[in-house]
Amino acid sequence: MERGSDPSSSSIDKTKVLDVKPLRSLAPVFPTAPPHPSGSFPFFPFGPQASHGVNQNTPTSGAIPAPIRSYRRPDGEGLNEGLPVKPKRARKSKSSEKKPKKKSQDPGSDLSSLFGISLAQKEDGDGEVVNVVLIAFDAIRRRLSQLEDAKELSTGLIKRADLKSGNILMTKGIRTNMRKRIGAVPGIEIGDIFFFRMELCVVGLHAPSMGGIDYMTPRGESEEEPQAVSIVSSGGYDDDVDDSDVLIYTGQGGNSNKKDKEVADQKLERGNLALEVSSRRHNEVRVIRGMRDAANPSLKVYVYDGLYKIQESWRERGKSGGGVFKYKLVRMPGQHSAFAVWKSVQKWKEGNPSRNGFILADLSSGAEKFPISLVNDVDYEKGPAHFTYSQSLKHPKSFSLVQTSSTCNCHSACVPGDLNCSCIRRNEGDFPYTGNGILVSRRPLVHECGPACKCFPNCKNRASQTGLKFQMEVFKTNNRGWGLRTLDPIRAGTFVCEYAGEVIDRSKINQNGEGDEYVFDTTRNYSSFKWNYEPRLLEEVSSNDSSEDHTIPSLIISAKKVGNVARFMNHSCTPNVFWQPVLYEENNQSFLHIAFFALRHVPPMTELTYDYGVSRSVHTGSSSTPKGQKKCLCGSSKCRGSFG
Repeated sequence: MERGSDPSSSSIDKTKVLDVKPLRSLAPVFPTAPPHPSGSFPFFPFGPQASHGVNQNTPTSGAIPAPIRSYRRPDGEGLNEGLPVKPKRARKSKSSEKKPKKKSQDPGSDLSSLFGISLAQKEDGDGEVVNVVLIAFDAIRRRLSQLEDAKELSTGLIKRADLKSGNILMTKGIRTNMRKRIGAVPGIEIGDIFFFRMELCVVGLHAPSMGGIDYMTPRGESEEEPQAVSIVSSGGYDDDVDDSDVLIYTGQGGNSNKKDKEVADQKLERGNLALEVSSRRHNEVRVIRGMRDAANPSLKVYVYDGLYKIQESWRERGKSGGGVFKYKLVRMPGQHSAFAVWKSVQKWKEGNPSRNGFILADLSSGAEKFPISLVNDVDYEKGPAHFTYSQSLKHPKSFSLVQTSSTCNCHSACVPGDLNCSCIRRNEGDFPYTGNGILVSRRPLVHECGPACKCFPNCKNRASQTGLKFQMEVFKTNNRGWGLRTLDPIRAGTFVCEYAGEVIDRSKINQNGEGDEYVFDTTRNYSSFKWNYEPRLLEEVSSNDSSEDHTIPSLIISAKKVGNVARFMNHSCTPNVFWQPVLYEENNQSFLHIAFFALRHVPPMTELTYDYGVSRSVHTGSSSTPKGQKKCLCGSSKCRGSFG
């Protein structure tokens, strides 16, 4: 790997190397904790799900969808029946603007028990708690985005659902790793990715929601000097230079004054001082790198790149003309690759042929918008058994829905909050996706617009019909045959792919269990998990809370002869992908499809897995693995031992 240019070159004034004592010790001020959103209760066959005013009738019942659910809006303006309500104007008061009222710290406002987070886990978490907090954060963020898109919620001056979601979580005590520390953070792995800075805050990886340097003053120190615990390198300064193992980090402050455009020198205080102290003490510093999101270049993805040590520090004249502090951080050896993986993937995506085990450039033969590469660096097998690549279902199963209008009359695109749109009404008045195509919550059925609708093909309510959104590859695993992994970062709730294949009858599945490796069956028993938002965190009241179980129509798909990338997804007892039934109309008939969505954020080069479930006809044999099931090799700490 190439190294960055050594800052100790002759161009640097070594007489200005930082080795000065502060005039006074600076005690850092840390933000208070925000609240956390809850996951929702999944529906059958995933497990119990909080009834969200969902239609209790199955698609085959011929019933008209249930009325649009009532809820109390998060801004506390009373109940509504799903209709867009114009928010009341807040009365402007100079006194209230100058002296905002502080919210009472009511002990009852702590809702961490809803998520099983103990007091000890708030201080020091683990992987499970971190996952719960992150899922809860994104669940509330998606719901707030949904309400904002429908003009049912106004967040005032802050129109960012991520900031509001983080504030709710911290206020309600739904967070972890509140105890500041130097070094690794429990439950966070090198390579983990985050799409919002507030996510770093609620899991204790990096406390400032905007500042690039996080620091602390350890208790009991004879000299109360701030020490750096983490930095976020997101390219905010034009002086930053980095490679896989070395990061040249520019200190904070010294930005030009917008009025007179004068440039100020950076000062040796706060974060800059903390980095200098950490350099002198050889402390470990957590490094989070920010990169542009390929799917949305206006946004960034943050990857935790592990622990670094500050090897050298100095002061120089920046490109903007002001004096800046520079810190050379070197990655500690023996850690898993993270940022280096991103750089390698970028080369592969650009067509770099020098890659071990590369077999085929595009398994789909041009059927997908992105090529599906085939790679085997494990053994000499040249590829999976022959099959016909298809993007959609063959012989789909139709369902009749008795309703006044089965297609929408929207002339351009369906608009969130428009209850004149029949497709939105079938989703109980909620647009199922956010403005950037993220699924808001799991439902018994998601009703999408179909080819018969008058809206444009790029309507946001066709998220599962637009093909792959990420570049993927089929690869050979060490012990589970062929698998599927992503080359791009995937955000939680994003559509991954459809399960394509032939819709078959149950009688066509071999009785001895052989040949069903590529069979998807909606009637299997699936493990429950929470993914949707907790209404109580938003002070919403559901109008339908009688039953949490919902019946999913029977659908069996075989991808053995015909299929797409979904046929290569392996089973895991703790998957990162889940399936969602989607219904839309084609040729005057409604067809059921199985769409896969990301359960949580998925880093590049991560295998995509989902829960295969357990057949209801499984018989228990004398061996440890029940008869009719396969031994599970997912390696999860919660592995149940078998599946199928």
